[in-house]
Order: sequence, then C-alpha cells, then structure tokens
Amino acid sequence: MHPGSYFEPIDEHRYKPTPHAGGAWDPDEQHFSPLGGLVVHAIDRHRAAGPDDGLLLSRISYDILGRLALDECEIEVDTIRPGRTIELLEAVVRIAGRPVVRARAWFLAGLDTAAVAGGPDNRLPAPESLASWPMSEVWPGGYIASLDVRPVQPPRPGRTTAWVSTPLDLVTGVPAGPLASYLALVDTANGIAVRQPPTAWMFPNVDLTVHLHRRPRGPWTGLDTTVTFGPTGQGLTSTVLHDVDGPVGQAQQIPTVRPAPGS
Repeated sequence: MHPGSYFEPIDEHRYKPTPHAGGAWDPDEQHFSPLGGLVVHAIDRHRAAGPDDGLLLSRISYDILGRLALDECEIEVDTIRPGRTIELLEAVVRIAGRPVVRARAWFLAGLDTAAVAGGPDNRLPAPESLASWPMSEVWPGGYIASLDVRPVQPPRPGRTTAWVSTPLDLVTGVPAGPLASYLALVDTANGIAVRQPPTAWMFPNVDLTVHLHRRPRGPWTGLDTTVTFGPTGQGLTSTVLHDVDGPVGQAQQIPTVRPAPGS
C-alpha cells in the first residue's frame, strides 16, 4: 500500500501539506524539514524549464520568517543572477499571501575534479546495521512520526549521529529529485540531539544553511550533529551531512533558546 506523502499538488506553484508534515513544536504548523525539500523541488522544476547547463546546487540558505501554518502554500522561484558557470536563484514561500520562507540557492559549474578531490572520508556505519529509535517519544507531530531514525550510538544531550529516512513521497504523484528528497530530511538535525527537554525549553531554528561538496545519494540522510546553547538565548546546531559513501557537506542552524511557556 502506498504510504502517502508530505504534500499534495494544487497547481504548478501551489501545494497543500498533509498531516504527515505536522510540526514538532505545534502539530498545527508545518515542520520546516519537508518544506525545505519542497523548495528544492520547486527550484528543480524552475530550472528544468531552461536548458540543461550542468550546474549543480552547492549551497542553499533558508530564512524562516514566521509561523508555518499547516495550510496551502505557494512557491515562487526567480533567477537572481543568471550565468553559464555560476547562477543564483531565490525562492519565496507564501502562506495566505504572506512570505514565510525566503531561500537562496547557488549553482556552480559541474566539472571533473576527481584528480584533486580530497577531504574527510570517514563513513558512518551502514543504516541497515542499526536499530530504529522512536523519536516520537521526544517530539510530537506527523513529520517526526513518519521517520525512520537510526542512531549510531544512543543519543546524548547536544550530540547525536543518526541516519534518517522516510517511506513517504515528498509530493503526491510527482517524482521528486534525489537532492530534494535528501534535503527534505536535513532540518531534522535540530531535534535529534536535544540539550534540554522540549517540554521545558524551546529552541526552534530561524534558519538553515546547507553547503554541499558532492551530490548525495539516498534514501538515507546521515546527520552527525552537535548542538550548542549560548548564555544569552542563542544556539547553534552544526551538522556534518553524510550519505552511505561518506560526508557530502555541512548544515548550520541558529535556534532561538527560551523557556517553554509554563515551565
């Protein structure tokens, strides 16, 4: 039986979230992670309308501007800086006509640099060798309930390395690219290595920036995550991103740290 999806298409630019996209801080809001993947899906569709130039997404940064209601959203994509070897795109997500996310994506020329390629190449243990962790015991929401999370070691406050996968499609009836599907799981990082119980402290992130040095391949997204809380209400969630072949890039998020209401 088909397990479902995070979004249903309404038309070329509008999408309706399903209950599987429900947020961790508020089940009536969208979790940003699948929405981040949907933005890349919209960017892929925008670029597919032009010539195949061989450019590769190398960085995407998202700014979360406000509440992500679990409601219909519209995504508009524009080319800000066209070019044959370097290109910059911007995507704006609107809910009820109000911008709620702005994302900018740099595309760089794809060249054969295998002769000089190098960097950390440590691989995580294969996800098939690890046991699933019921992350829904820590977090509510349809998105978290949809995940298969497999930590390399038992999660510790502020430090967890885990594989994340989902049986759900990103968009009903519309194949999503491998990069959109991979990035749809990256924002999970802010919740896998909690420093304090989310019932006592809130730490939603206001942004997400991803840098990639090679194309990841799925279906597993590897998150080697460290969470730091500063003394004045700011935090930092830093993640080395992996696929089964090793590191593929890094992600950074800035949580705003505050006591939970009533705590």
